[in-house]
Amino acid sequence: MNRGRTVKPIDEETAQRICAKAIGFSKADECRVTLQGSRTGNIRYAQNSVSTAGLNEDTQIAVSVAFGKRQGTATLNEFDDASLEKLVRRAEDVARLAPENPEFMPAVGKQAFKASATYAKATAAIDPEYRAEVAAASISVSRKKGLQAAGFFVDTTGFEAVANSNGVFGFQTHTDLNFTVTTRTEDGRGSGWVTRNGNDAARFDAREASAVAIEKALRSVDAKAIEPGRYTVILEPAASADILSFMFRAFDARQADEGRSFLSKKGGGNRLGEKLFDEQVSLRTDPWDKDAPVRPWDSDTMLARERRDLIQAGKVASLDYSAFWARKQGVAACGRPGNVIMAGGSKSLAELIASTKKGVLVTRTWYIRSVDPQSLLVTGLTRDGTFYIENGKIAYPVKNFRFNESPVTMLNNIDELGQTQVLGENRRVVVPAMKLRDFNFTSLSDAV
Repeated sequence: MNRGRTVKPIDEETAQRICAKAIGFSKADECRVTLQGSRTGNIRYAQNSVSTAGLNEDTQIAVSVAFGKRQGTATLNEFDDASLEKLVRRAEDVARLAPENPEFMPAVGKQAFKASATYAKATAAIDPEYRAEVAAASISVSRKKGLQAAGFFVDTTGFEAVANSNGVFGFQTHTDLNFTVTTRTEDGRGSGWVTRNGNDAARFDAREASAVAIEKALRSVDAKAIEPGRYTVILEPAASADILSFMFRAFDARQADEGRSFLSKKGGGNRLGEKLFDEQVSLRTDPWDKDAPVRPWDSDTMLARERRDLIQAGKVASLDYSAFWARKQGVAACGRPGNVIMAGGSKSLAELIASTKKGVLVTRTWYIRSVDPQSLLVTGLTRDGTFYIENGKIAYPVKNFRFNESPVTMLNNIDELGQTQVLGENRRVVVPAMKLRDFNFTSLSDAV
């Protein structure tokens, strides 16, 4: 399906020249430059018809300068010498007017950036015909089955360069694709949904993904109401990820040290090294992960990222330190994670279902809101395919639920972990399907 030409972004040599020129124009104490460019294509469809399609290309440079602790930033999408100098002067003018930042951190020194595999030729070669065929893969089969399909596919090819007046320079190209589709019966009584994320189109199959949503829509008709309560549940990876994301964002050392997170210790300090989860739970960040690679630097700080464990066999293994908080606490700083990878098991979703005597299968969770940040208690709803499991088989569809649950509680109630899936549009996450005990469904929902 890849028939277009590869669109080549600004190359490394050109990016380095542009960054160096901008830094050379600066009269400030320090200068930081970020140069980014992307080509993003998309196609959207609803009611079995394409509604919009588009292509957007943009390249932008951001310059940040500092006089002491006064900082200013300006952006532009022109790269001739006169424009670059004007951009730097604008940032300097802003810096002179800005108040001092008491937590200002100087630009970092030279960093060692080890490239990661964020670019895939198959994705860079995507053209309008490819996007049309993605939509057709959903629409044609849905139409044959008497269903209505609504979906969105977006692909991005781009680059990022970072540089500063201390000699830092990094350059990396990247690709990305995201796909979601919802299929519904014409009477609205059945609904199915699926999502696929990644950076390599060679590993994406729109027909396979659409078939999942179609099957769920057909099987979810005539859902039965069952009593809310605590159930054994199997959460598909996307359902797991939406809840766990509240925990993934909560490993900030400062919040923990200041008593503002679930990792805060009573009386002060944090819970680093404590066992807070089931021993099956291991979580890491790794820019070079083969399934979820990300850029090897933190774009905000230009610090190099590292591979490190966040949770190891249930114990909190490390926390995220901002440059300011790392200096205050006397620890080494590194780039904030760009991905979070949770270890899974070998069982497929079908095998997890087969090993369940009674339980509920959840395709998707949505409209999730925080209830208590310190315990990470959240509330949300299931949707687009919720099923009752009996004697190792899906017995019938059930009405959706509202739930109140905490990721911390969930990760202490694990029966089994299944195979993992890559998810996330802005931040890559890899999570498994999870079979959990005592998941708390609090009420029913009439939505499909």
